Amino acid sequence: MTLKLHNTLTGKLDEFKPINDGRVLIYTCGPTVYDYPHVGNWSSYIYWDILVRTLLADGYNVTRVINITDVGHLTSDADEGEDKLEKGARRENKTAQQIASYYTDVFLAGMKQLNLVPPQIIAKATDFIPQQLELIRNLRQKGYTYQISDGIYFDTSKFTTYANFAHLDLDELKAGARVEYNQEKHSPSDFALWKFTPVGKTRDMQWPTPDDLLDNGDNLMGFPGWHLECSAIIAATLDKTIDIHTGGIDHIPIHHTNEIAQSEAANGVKLSNYWLHNNHLKVNGTKISKSLGNGYTLDELKGKGFSMSDFRMFVLQGNYKHEGNFTFENLVAAKNRLRNWQNVAVIRHQIHSRLETDQDKLKNPKIIYSYVATKALVEALNNDLNTAEALKIIDESFSKIISTHLDNIDRNSLLELLETIDSTLGFQLLATTPDISDETKQLIIARSNARATKDWEKSDELRDKLAAQGIVIKDTSHGTIWQYQ
Repeated sequence: MTLKLHNTLTGKLDEFKPINDGRVLIYTCGPTVYDYPHVGNWSSYIYWDILVRTLLADGYNVTRVINITDVGHLTSDADEGEDKLEKGARRENKTAQQIASYYTDVFLAGMKQLNLVPPQIIAKATDFIPQQLELIRNLRQKGYTYQISDGIYFDTSKFTTYANFAHLDLDELKAGARVEYNQEKHSPSDFALWKFTPVGKTRDMQWPTPDDLLDNGDNLMGFPGWHLECSAIIAATLDKTIDIHTGGIDHIPIHHTNEIAQSEAANGVKLSNYWLHNNHLKVNGTKISKSLGNGYTLDELKGKGFSMSDFRMFVLQGNYKHEGNFTFENLVAAKNRLRNWQNVAVIRHQIHSRLETDQDKLKNPKIIYSYVATKALVEALNNDLNTAEALKIIDESFSKIISTHLDNIDRNSLLELLETIDSTLGFQLLATTPDISDETKQLIIARSNARATKDWEKSDELRDKLAAQGIVIKDTSHGTIWQYQ
């Protein structure tokens, strides 16, 4: 099966070809751990979880790294403002280290709650300070850096293809530069590799600047620029060239453009062969912002009665390349859709396996829905992670299954479809729909017998007893089935 991905680098839908057969190296830009992640942040990680799951379904051995930005991300992408960790520390009257530790744990717990495939490596920026300094040293030796009063900068004019990735107009950028931007920079597009701690101040997170990185000055304390960590971590944990780099579209013009410049200037090779970017998620048609209070967290969703699988369903109803819109009405619809799927999943406990081979399955049109859907689901994901199409395929298959007599549904085929849904989309249908007890099954049989003898009073009594156990009985023209309430 051929995987095709929309590659920001080429602007096209490219066939995926890994550097090494059977092995894929992926880097995902992780969170800046200074506050709670909101639904917009989490939607990105759910989409990239589907990327990993699709690669695994295709038989690849995936090595993935997610970074944790615990230093150096300033409130302005233009290398101005306060470090977000220092800002968080002041807000909560803690140290930057305490803020980073707490919100790193929040992020890791959220990944587990959302059933995201864990990366092989979680890399904290502060654990890679020596590698970041070595990268600056490499760039300095090759003539790409210069020093001004507030730090060491990358000279974008020396990297001739700087504007290519994001299709930037550098002349327009220079003409439109605000008067208040750092006038010491050679160009508005130049970016900080290492920022100096202002004289007379002390930061929670700072390190000595090696003398061989300086043009002048001594005993200067400093900290890395935001972009530097990703380049250093990729080279240290994966390779100089990787297969896939993922992130949000807001990373394209600055963060990823700068990553490419410093990595490729230092190493002389392409940083990544494929770049994937997800679009923004709005809330009620509005950009997520603290002032509006619309940056809902996972705990807030749970407090309103939604599961993490409900939220996953909402996200996957969209396409990673298209702008999404979160509303609680949409989340309710996703919750109902998931409940319908769970109602189909419990059918596996009420049927038996009747066919053995794939050839047998194709011979009987009444019971091939699951078998065909399993193949079509994986094909949809291989078409640029088309989750919306994958969900549509599942809906159509489940609709046919629910309207088919139980005797005509093959348990093995249904089980294979459910396992594929769980492994590729992460819904945990099997884990959330256990079988009922033998005692409950006996109540269902007793009710069926009461109906057969037209003992309606007994039948209703047993229905109520089952309902008290959270079991709903549905009498259809295709047979009697039970579901969870």
